[in-house]
Amino acid sequence: MATIEDKIKRLPPHLQREVEDFVEYLLDTKARAKHGKLRLTWAGGLRELRDKYTSVELQKKAMEWWGD
Repeated sequence: MATIEDKIKRLPPHLQREVEDFVEYLLDTKARAKHGKLRLTWAGGLRELRDKYTSVELQKKAMEWWGD
C-alpha cells in the first residue's frame, strides 16, 4: 500500500499545493482547539475602577490603542 507521501507525489503540482494548504488548515485548527474553553478568571478584576470610568470612555481608549 502506498504511503500518503507517495500518493501526494503522484499528484500534479497544483494539487500538491492544495494538499499542503489543507494540511496547514488542519494544523491551525487543531492548534487552536488545544487551548480549551475560554476562562473568565479575570472577570471583576477591575471592580474598584467601575465608578471612575464609563464603558464609553473605556471603549474610546480601546479604539485608540487598536489604532496604534
